[in-house]
Amino acid sequence: MVHKNRMNRLAAVCLAAAIASVAVPGAAARAAVTPRIDLRVLVVDDGGSSVEAITAELRDTGVPYTRVDLGSASRPVVNAAFLADTVDGRPRAKFQSVVLPNENPFGEGSAEMAALTAYETAYGIRQVDAYTWAHPGVGLEYTDNGGYSGTLDGTQAAVTAAGKAGPFSYLGGEVAFEDNSALIPESYGYMGKPRTGYTSYLDAPVGSGRASLVGEYTHDGRSELVVTFGYNQYQQQFRLLARGIVEWMTQGVHLGQERNYFAVHVDDVFAPDARWNKDLDCTPGDYACAGGEGQESTIRMTAADAVYAAQWQTSKNFKLDMLFNGGAGEEWKAENGGVDALTAQLVADRAKYRWMNHTYTHPFLGCVQDTTTVPWTCTKNSAGAINWMSRAEISAQIRDNNNWAASKGITTDRTELVTGEHSGLKTNPQQAQDNPNLAGALADNGVKWAGSDNSREPAQRAVGAALTVPRHPMNVYYNTGTNAEMADEYNWIYTSRADGGSGICEDNPGTSTCLPAPLDVQTGYLDYIVPAEARTAMRHVLNNDPRPHYVHQSNLAEDRTLYPVLNQVLDTYRTLYAPSAPIVNQSMKDTGVELQRRAAWNAAVAANQVTAYRIGKVVTVKAPSGVVAPVTAPTGTRKQLLLGTADFGTAYAGSRSTWTAPELLQSAVTLNTP
Repeated sequence: MVHKNRMNRLAAVCLAAAIASVAVPGAAARAAVTPRIDLRVLVVDDGGSSVEAITAELRDTGVPYTRVDLGSASRPVVNAAFLADTVDGRPRAKFQSVVLPNENPFGEGSAEMAALTAYETAYGIRQVDAYTWAHPGVGLEYTDNGGYSGTLDGTQAAVTAAGKAGPFSYLGGEVAFEDNSALIPESYGYMGKPRTGYTSYLDAPVGSGRASLVGEYTHDGRSELVVTFGYNQYQQQFRLLARGIVEWMTQGVHLGQERNYFAVHVDDVFAPDARWNKDLDCTPGDYACAGGEGQESTIRMTAADAVYAAQWQTSKNFKLDMLFNGGAGEEWKAENGGVDALTAQLVADRAKYRWMNHTYTHPFLGCVQDTTTVPWTCTKNSAGAINWMSRAEISAQIRDNNNWAASKGITTDRTELVTGEHSGLKTNPQQAQDNPNLAGALADNGVKWAGSDNSREPAQRAVGAALTVPRHPMNVYYNTGTNAEMADEYNWIYTSRADGGSGICEDNPGTSTCLPAPLDVQTGYLDYIVPAEARTAMRHVLNNDPRPHYVHQSNLAEDRTLYPVLNQVLDTYRTLYAPSAPIVNQSMKDTGVELQRRAAWNAAVAANQVTAYRIGKVVTVKAPSGVVAPVTAPTGTRKQLLLGTADFGTAYAGSRSTWTAPELLQSAVTLNTP
């Protein structure tokens, strides 16, 4: 919490002295020589969650920044030399914007704040006050004059007309503050009435009027973005505003780019999935289900479920990825009278979906398993070496499924593959390494992108010549077909032993939280699990996270448990965002390329191998050969070609952005901004 009376504006004499001390040319010289502004953000960090949140936004979207830790005795002094210098005879501002914990974190009368103020004035640099209180020093009335201070949980804030015309044009208008628990205060802040020089961008009702939570304070030749509530990087209210904060501070020109991604992989299409048994609290037919022999039951979509899936896609303007096991479907057909209406319907609608290889019959592609033990173990030969599925067997699973799809007229991208259970990849603790035969089998079939489980391996990595694409598991279980089954299994996992649960939550308090009481199995799924899972998915969507989510075909069958979650995510998103910022629903290959580019870019930035700046309206970006740069610029920006120019980037959220590299015979990217 930030208390008032500890952050005062600098005296005019300090400001005047600081301006005189900054090493920049005089007014006449500056009129003749346009300064160079480096595309890098200065972050002054007090260890608070608000600065941490903005730092995370910069990091996760590829914006270079320099962090000054206020608590470090060895930190650099923020003075004129730290902020600016001269390069090739041209004055250079080393930072295009500044993020501070509040409007003056250095203390009253500080030479550092005076230097920073002078720097911002001289170069037109904008400052973000990450979290401060409402008072005249930031252009607001005190809260006792038509304002408010206190908890903000559940507050229904709104983007003002100025906000929609300015940095938050991509939002639909409403910004609701999270209120996930009645027992825990989640947000605290101040709302103040604007004074002269202050333009409110986000406000909320107070009494019979409204007061500001975010706004721009223009004074003394400087501009500050004033935020008067605390937040962390995960809260939805911050996630909604994060893009606009960066756009405002950088004046719309910066390295890095941001999208809101959402893709959903439906695994095991054509295959049946084993069903949870509420009496045994396990899944007969799966591993380690005591007493499950003879109790096996399966869940499989019907033709009617397939018809519904196609209709749902059209109604929501959203495409599902169908990850299929053609051979498992053929086996089911042979065991059920040689008729399969589901496959016939999905094949008839094949052009409506994206399709991906999930192997022919969904076998485990890692070590040969011994399932008589709990947990299973890898079998070994007489020499003590692990028995592995062979390269030929793995390759056949990939090849046969591709051929089956081709025979049905189903189009796939053969560079993509997700193995059953992500098998073949390492599975700790039982299988600590990839199957050594996997990489060769992937190469045999031209696979370049292999799906992995984000909960186990969140980072992209190489598997031979292929790269993994981590996928988020959704908490909609593969072995349940009804809402009641979902709630029953959820209770087993997330309730204490005293409440009839497994006690897993008690045994792993650092990674799981026990429910205070079991959910009602008839209502618990829709009332509790769906909102919780939708919030988690939405957090990924709003976090510039391209990793796809995965579920199973069983979730499109019977009670069709997946749709309430997807409906809540999609409907909520389209309320929160303007049409200029649609959800990006892309293929796994495109996500793989995105993650690969990000890794190369982040490495180049960390190694100080990127040079980027603007001089007037011209932006120059230089990166190592082979590294493409993410760049965001205003609408109307043109990219310099060898001959002439072309429109830069693609439109998203009111600006233009893309991954870009120099054209043929060029050594740098040159952009002409409007």
